[in-house]
Parts: sequence; structure tokens; C-alpha cells
Amino acid sequence: MHTNLRRAAVALAAVTMTVGIAACGSADEADNDSDSGDKKKNDGPLTIGLLLPEDQTARYEDFDRPLIEKKIEELAPGTEVLYNNAKQNANTQQQQVDTMITKDVDALILDAVDYKSIASAVKLADDAGIPVVAYDRLAEGPISGYTSFDNNKVGQVQAESLLEALGGKAKDGQIVMLNGSVTDPNAAMFKEGAHSVLDGKVNVGKEYDVKEWKAENANSDMEGAIAALGSDKIIGVYAANDGMAGGAITALKAADFDPLPPVTGQDAELAGVQRIVTGEQYMSVYKPYKPEADAAAEMAVKLARGEKIDSIATSTVDSETEQGVPAVLIDPIALTQDNIKETVVKDGLWKLEQICSGKFASACKDIGLQ
Repeated sequence: MHTNLRRAAVALAAVTMTVGIAACGSADEADNDSDSGDKKKNDGPLTIGLLLPEDQTARYEDFDRPLIEKKIEELAPGTEVLYNNAKQNANTQQQQVDTMITKDVDALILDAVDYKSIASAVKLADDAGIPVVAYDRLAEGPISGYTSFDNNKVGQVQAESLLEALGGKAKDGQIVMLNGSVTDPNAAMFKEGAHSVLDGKVNVGKEYDVKEWKAENANSDMEGAIAALGSDKIIGVYAANDGMAGGAITALKAADFDPLPPVTGQDAELAGVQRIVTGEQYMSVYKPYKPEADAAAEMAVKLARGEKIDSIATSTVDSETEQGVPAVLIDPIALTQDNIKETVVKDGLWKLEQICSGKFASACKDIGLQ
């Protein structure tokens, strides 16, 4: 039973006991019952739902899910985590929320496929007494907490890196911008941050909001940009994540770009890091997943126990439907050949033997990784 519903039941019991005080005991005993009810919730096993948006990007299954589950177990041993992945289907995710409500979870961690359409499902959860923690993407609806990265800054970091790579040739040609999906509120913030740095300093020849963040869609959009602009005019590519960077690079190589123009990315996926090692991709954005996952787990456990999360939240954010949502926002890091050891290797995201395996061994030696 959720904390607010349980407390209502306890309050009703207290009234009943007061009316029948002569036969059933004192009001003090009723208060003791109420205290023991709260303690039972605090000490008893919890059930927390975890809904992630897709499995196209390696991070969700390889990092976010196990990190969140591990932290929840540390904070509340014996907690049952009910997990589902929506596989990029917004309707599926709404049904998954409904299932979590039916299963009466104590709290829900939600990374929305579509931050707008999920609002009605979030409200249903809230109406059922289930607090919702928005994870990585700021879902609309009555969410109780939010943890992510400073997404505007992510776009700024990507854009600043692209400008650095272009140097004095930033206006000698045109760049192509491959932004994220319009269903993802983070994509709009990445885009806004990038434009705040790039506008007036580069010429944007073509710009796309890539459907569903898919590499194949980025590849198709890049092919269209090459056909429209000409291969001799494109001097750089802003790609919002590593998967799309890979799709863009495939298109550039197929069009015989040599050398390849600088291409940005995000998420520090293994394939992206390896492309950085070989020089095919200029940079990625490393976002340490553990502090984000830990914050979500801490919020969910506290909310499930009916506790406030003020001690966890370091700031607040506003969505289109909610104001002052308690939040934890983490700074991103530009990842290039120069700091692979000091970031993703040092933090244990990837081991050197993973990055430098097989055909990547010689490139690793060339840049001093091995």
C-alpha cells in the first residue's frame, strides 16, 4: 500500500478507536499504531518500477539499468525492481505504466519515449499514489523528481568542440546538423545549446531532426545533405549522439570524403570511442552514468517510503506542466583522443583492452593509449 493511502487508513482507524475508547483502548495506543505503520513501511520491502525507453543505444541495458538496480538494492535490500523497456514505442510505454499501477509499485523511475504523450500516464500514476521520478528526460505530468545531465550544456560542449576542430576554417564551407528526435525533450535542449554557440560562427547548410535517434535515419539524412550541398562544401557535422555519428560517417565514407570532416557525438559508446581513436569521429560527450543512476535510485527509494528528497536534489527544473521539480543535474565532459584514459577508462566505463581490441590496437598505439 502506498504511503499516502496507508496514512489515510491509519487516520480512519485512529478515529474509530477514539469513538470506542472505553472498549478498544486509548488515543495514545492509536498513535502508537500509526507510528508502527509508518515504521513498517520504512523497514519493509519495496517494489519499484523501472521503465527505460529503448535498446538501440547501448547505455540503457549495459549501464543505466544495472546501475539503478544495484543502487536500489544497496539502499533498500530486498526491494523488487520491476523492469520494462519500451523499445522506442510510446504506446507500449504507456501500457507499461498502466501495468506498474496495476502492480501497485511504491515508486516509478521513468525515462520517457515521448515526453508529452506520457503525461496522462504519469497523472494516472500520481492519482494512484505512485511518485514518478523522471530519468534522463523531463517527462510532462506531475512528476516528483528528475535526474539528468545539464542538457543545454551538452549541446554547448559539442558545438565548442566542433568549432575547435574547424579552427580558422569555420566559415569556409557548410556544416550539417543532425539533431535528436523531436519526441525527446533533451534533443531540443542539445539543439538549443549547440545553436547558442554555433550561430554566427558557422554556416549551417542542412539541419535535420533525426527520427527516433536511429543511425540508419541519420545515415539517410546525411546522404540527402551530401546530395544537396555537394561533397566539396561540407566541412563539419554536428551529430547529437554516437549512433547518429556512426550513421553520418558511413555516408561520408561512401561519398569518398578523405579526410573525413570533424563529427561530434554523445554517450561515449564503445563504437564511438573507437572511432575517436581512429580519428573518424572527432569527439563524444562523456556523461558519467553512475551519479545519474544513483540519484534516481535515491529519489525513488525515499519517495517510496514517503520521505522528502530535498537532501538529494541540488536544483529545481520546470516542465511545461510542472514548476519547481526537485532535480539533480550533472555536468557533461567533452571526450577526445586527449582524455580517454582520464575519463572513460579511469571511471571503468570501458577497459583499454575493449577499446584497443583487434583492428584498433595500432591506432591506440599511435595516440599513446597502449
